[in-house]
Amino acid sequence: MTQQELLALAEEIGFSHAGELNVAELEFLPEVREMCAAGKCHAYGTRWTCPPACGTLEEAAARAARYHRGVLLQSTAELEDDFDVETMQETERLHHDRFMAFAARVREEYPGCLPMSAGTCTVCETCTYPGAPCRFPQKAIPSMEAYGLWVSKVCEQSGMQYYYGPGTITYSACVLID
Repeated sequence: MTQQELLALAEEIGFSHAGELNVAELEFLPEVREMCAAGKCHAYGTRWTCPPACGTLEEAAARAARYHRGVLLQSTAELEDDFDVETMQETERLHHDRFMAFAARVREEYPGCLPMSAGTCTVCETCTYPGAPCRFPQKAIPSMEAYGLWVSKVCEQSGMQYYYGPGTITYSACVLID
Protein backbone atom coordinates (compact mmCIF):
# COMPACT_ATOMS: atom_id res chain seq x y z
CA MET A 1 0.00 0.00 0.00
CA THR A 2 1.20 3.47 -0.75
CA GLN A 3 1.00 6.16 1.90
CA GLN A 4 -2.02 7.62 0.07
CA GLU A 5 -3.75 4.23 0.11
CA LEU A 6 -3.11 3.90 3.84
CA LEU A 7 -4.58 7.36 4.45
CA ALA A 8 -7.58 6.52 2.24
CA LEU A 9 -8.12 3.33 4.25
CA ALA A 10 -8.02 5.35 7.47
CA GLU A 11 -10.67 7.70 6.07
CA GLU A 12 -12.79 4.78 4.86
CA ILE A 13 -12.66 3.16 8.32
CA GLY A 14 -13.80 6.41 9.92
CA PHE A 15 -10.84 8.02 11.69
CA SER A 16 -11.27 11.73 12.31
CA HIS A 17 -7.66 12.47 11.36
CA ALA A 18 -4.85 10.53 9.73
CA GLY A 19 -1.41 11.53 8.58
CA GLU A 20 2.10 10.34 7.94
CA LEU A 21 3.96 9.31 11.08
CA ASN A 22 7.38 10.92 11.37
CA VAL A 23 9.19 7.67 12.19
CA ALA A 24 12.63 9.32 12.10
CA GLU A 25 11.75 11.58 15.05
CA LEU A 26 10.35 8.95 17.42
CA GLU A 27 11.82 9.31 20.91
CA PHE A 28 11.61 6.57 23.50
CA LEU A 29 11.39 8.44 26.78
CA PRO A 30 12.00 7.04 30.26
CA GLU A 31 9.55 9.55 31.80
CA VAL A 32 6.70 7.94 29.85
CA ARG A 33 7.71 4.53 31.17
CA GLU A 34 7.84 6.05 34.67
CA MET A 35 4.17 7.01 34.26
CA CYS A 36 3.45 3.37 33.37
CA ALA A 37 5.29 2.17 36.47
CA ALA A 38 3.35 4.68 38.59
CA GLY A 39 0.16 2.84 37.62
CA LYS A 40 -1.53 5.60 35.60
CA CYS A 41 -3.44 3.05 33.49
CA HIS A 42 -3.31 0.11 35.93
CA ALA A 43 -1.79 -2.21 33.29
CA TYR A 44 1.87 -2.10 34.35
CA GLY A 45 3.05 -5.62 35.09
CA THR A 46 -0.25 -7.21 34.00
CA ARG A 47 0.16 -7.80 30.24
CA TRP A 48 2.80 -9.04 27.81
CA THR A 49 2.46 -5.82 25.78
CA CYS A 50 3.03 -3.53 28.79
CA PRO A 51 6.17 -2.79 30.77
CA PRO A 52 8.12 -4.49 32.08
CA ALA A 53 7.18 -7.54 29.95
CA CYS A 54 7.37 -5.65 26.63
CA GLY A 55 11.10 -5.05 27.12
CA THR A 56 13.36 -2.10 27.76
CA LEU A 57 13.20 1.24 25.99
CA GLU A 58 16.38 0.26 24.15
CA GLU A 59 14.67 -2.89 22.88
CA ALA A 60 11.59 -0.88 21.87
CA ALA A 61 13.76 1.61 19.99
CA ALA A 62 15.60 -1.22 18.23
CA ARG A 63 12.30 -2.83 17.15
CA ALA A 64 10.95 0.49 15.90
CA ALA A 65 14.20 1.26 14.02
CA ARG A 66 13.34 -1.50 11.52
CA TYR A 67 10.49 0.63 10.15
CA HIS A 68 10.83 3.46 7.69
CA ARG A 69 7.30 4.83 7.47
CA GLY A 70 4.05 4.84 9.33
CA VAL A 71 0.58 6.26 9.80
CA LEU A 72 -0.77 8.25 12.73
CA LEU A 73 -4.51 7.81 13.36
CA GLN A 74 -6.91 9.77 15.55
CA SER A 75 -10.52 9.70 16.64
CA THR A 76 -11.88 13.00 17.98
CA ALA A 77 -15.27 13.82 19.46
CA GLU A 78 -16.97 16.84 20.95
CA LEU A 79 -17.99 16.61 24.58
CA GLU A 80 -21.18 18.09 26.04
CA ASP A 81 -19.12 19.23 29.05
CA ASP A 82 -15.91 18.34 30.89
CA PHE A 83 -17.67 15.47 32.65
CA ASP A 84 -19.16 13.80 29.56
CA VAL A 85 -17.75 10.38 30.41
CA GLU A 86 -20.26 8.64 28.13
CA THR A 87 -18.88 10.37 25.03
CA MET A 88 -15.29 9.78 26.19
CA GLN A 89 -15.94 6.05 26.57
CA GLU A 90 -17.86 5.80 23.30
CA THR A 91 -15.08 7.61 21.43
CA GLU A 92 -12.50 5.32 22.99
CA ARG A 93 -14.55 2.27 21.92
CA LEU A 94 -14.98 3.60 18.37
CA HIS A 95 -11.29 4.40 18.13
CA HIS A 96 -10.40 0.91 19.35
CA ASP A 97 -12.75 -0.74 16.84
CA ARG A 98 -11.45 1.42 14.00
CA PHE A 99 -7.86 0.75 14.95
CA MET A 100 -8.35 -3.01 15.17
CA ALA A 101 -9.97 -2.99 11.70
CA PHE A 102 -7.17 -0.81 10.30
CA ALA A 103 -4.42 -2.95 11.86
CA ALA A 104 -6.02 -6.15 10.54
CA ARG A 105 -6.16 -4.75 6.98
CA VAL A 106 -2.58 -3.47 7.10
CA ARG A 107 -1.32 -6.76 8.53
CA GLU A 108 -2.74 -8.55 5.48
CA GLU A 109 -0.22 -6.74 3.31
CA TYR A 110 2.49 -6.10 5.92
CA PRO A 111 2.40 -9.00 8.40
CA GLY A 112 5.45 -7.63 10.19
CA CYS A 113 4.07 -4.15 10.77
CA LEU A 114 4.06 -2.67 14.27
CA PRO A 115 0.66 -1.32 15.38
CA MET A 116 0.64 0.71 18.60
CA SER A 117 -2.70 1.57 20.14
CA ALA A 118 -4.15 4.06 22.53
CA GLY A 119 -4.21 2.02 25.71
CA THR A 120 -3.31 -1.50 26.59
CA CYS A 121 -3.76 -4.58 24.42
CA THR A 122 -7.27 -6.01 24.49
CA VAL A 123 -6.91 -8.94 22.09
CA CYS A 124 -7.63 -11.30 25.00
CA GLU A 125 -10.14 -10.63 27.72
CA THR A 126 -7.56 -11.84 30.26
CA CYS A 127 -3.84 -11.80 29.50
CA THR A 128 -1.78 -14.88 30.31
CA TYR A 129 1.00 -12.74 31.80
CA PRO A 130 3.12 -13.84 33.61
CA GLY A 131 2.10 -17.48 33.93
CA ALA A 132 2.00 -18.53 30.28
CA PRO A 133 3.19 -17.18 26.91
CA CYS A 134 1.05 -14.73 24.95
CA ARG A 135 -1.70 -16.65 23.14
CA PHE A 136 -1.63 -14.40 20.07
CA PRO A 137 1.78 -12.73 19.70
CA GLN A 138 1.05 -11.90 16.04
CA LYS A 139 -2.16 -10.07 17.04
CA ALA A 140 -1.03 -8.48 20.31
CA ILE A 141 -0.86 -4.68 20.20
CA PRO A 142 1.27 -2.59 22.58
CA SER A 143 0.39 1.00 23.35
CA MET A 144 2.41 3.96 22.17
CA GLU A 145 3.16 4.67 25.83
CA ALA A 146 4.49 1.14 26.40
CA TYR A 147 7.14 2.04 23.82
CA GLY A 148 7.93 5.21 25.77
CA LEU A 149 6.33 7.54 23.22
CA TRP A 150 4.93 10.85 24.43
CA VAL A 151 1.84 10.91 22.22
CA SER A 152 1.39 14.69 22.03
CA LYS A 153 5.03 15.04 20.96
CA VAL A 154 4.67 12.30 18.32
CA CYS A 155 1.64 14.17 16.92
CA GLU A 156 3.49 17.49 16.91
CA GLN A 157 6.56 16.00 15.20
CA SER A 158 4.29 14.40 12.60
CA GLY A 159 2.54 17.67 11.79
CA MET A 160 -0.76 16.71 13.42
CA GLN A 161 -2.63 18.33 16.25
CA TYR A 162 -3.03 16.53 19.53
CA TYR A 163 -5.51 18.95 21.07
CA TYR A 164 -8.48 20.06 18.99
CA GLY A 165 -9.79 22.68 21.38
CA PRO A 166 -11.94 22.93 24.48
CA GLY A 167 -14.73 20.42 24.72
CA THR A 168 -12.98 17.73 22.67
CA ILE A 169 -11.41 14.35 23.34
CA THR A 170 -8.92 12.67 20.99
CA TYR A 171 -7.45 9.17 20.98
CA SER A 172 -4.29 8.49 18.94
CA ALA A 173 -2.64 5.34 17.62
CA CYS A 174 -0.10 4.49 14.94
CA VAL A 175 1.20 1.73 12.70
CA LEU A 176 4.84 1.44 11.67
CA ILE A 177 5.57 -0.21 8.34
CA ASP A 178 8.90 -1.29 6.86
